[in-house]
Amino acid sequence: MKYSLFLSESVSAAPIIWGAIVLVVLICVAANIKIVQQASAFVVERLGVFHKVWHSGLHLKIPLIERISRIVSLKEQVVDFPPQPVITKDNVTMQIDTVVYFEITDPKLYTYGVERPMNAIELLAATTLRNLVGELELDQTLTSRDTINSKLRVILDEATDPWGIKVNRVELKSILPPREIQDAMEKQMKAERERRQAILKAEGEKQSQILVAEGEKQAAILRADAAKQAKILEAEGEALAIVKVQTALAESIKLLNAANPRESIIQLKGLEAFAKAADGKATKIIIPSEIQSLAGLAAGLTEAVKGVATPGA
Repeated sequence: MKYSLFLSESVSAAPIIWGAIVLVVLICVAANIKIVQQASAFVVERLGVFHKVWHSGLHLKIPLIERISRIVSLKEQVVDFPPQPVITKDNVTMQIDTVVYFEITDPKLYTYGVERPMNAIELLAATTLRNLVGELELDQTLTSRDTINSKLRVILDEATDPWGIKVNRVELKSILPPREIQDAMEKQMKAERERRQAILKAEGEKQSQILVAEGEKQAAILRADAAKQAKILEAEGEALAIVKVQTALAESIKLLNAANPRESIIQLKGLEAFAKAADGKATKIIIPSEIQSLAGLAAGLTEAVKGVATPGA
């Protein structure tokens, strides 16, 4: 009776046990499914020995046998090293800090090539920088930054190649000479700025004076042109008036000749012209003999007219 009861309890508990086993297996499988992101790599060891490198995608890790030794980023990375004291050829101590741009090309070499790779790169960059700057004087160091960058990059790239690292670019972020040299440089730069400002001010005043002179010159030319045009217009007006008067006179003579006037009419016209001339301010007037006879004739006609008019009165 007890055996049958135990058997029945075992049969009823079996599905629960199998369910628990399946659940544990699923949890283990899910825990060992690894997804490698883009631009990343997983270094995998099997039983403590390098096995392979997983790149982006879905991977399954064998529990208790395989383990992920390191997750490596394949993106370009930037590391800014603190300032390093460097002595130039002329015994000037400067503080130079370096920025290194690099990327990991071989995750296996990066994992097993060197211990603490960033520390190794920093020490190597400082040593190389001291060697390069030690061959240059202060002025050369300040003006040869690009040359130092190129040489430092080549040396670091060759040295880090066995570590699976490629150095793409090296930049000297700042070069700080001693304080007294900085003060002298600042004074020199200030003097240079003041000199340039004085030159620019003088150039501005010169250009201003040139523009003023050009303006006055143009104004004088315009005034002269205006006066010239006024005189030309005045002369043209006078000439046009003379032409019109002469044209009118010619037309009147032409009409007078066409009318075939008598001698008395011509003399009368001469008398009218003499009368107009006498209206002027001349103190002496020479009267032609023809006009004198014509004046006498006019006086005789006047007396005759008066005599005829008196009897009728």
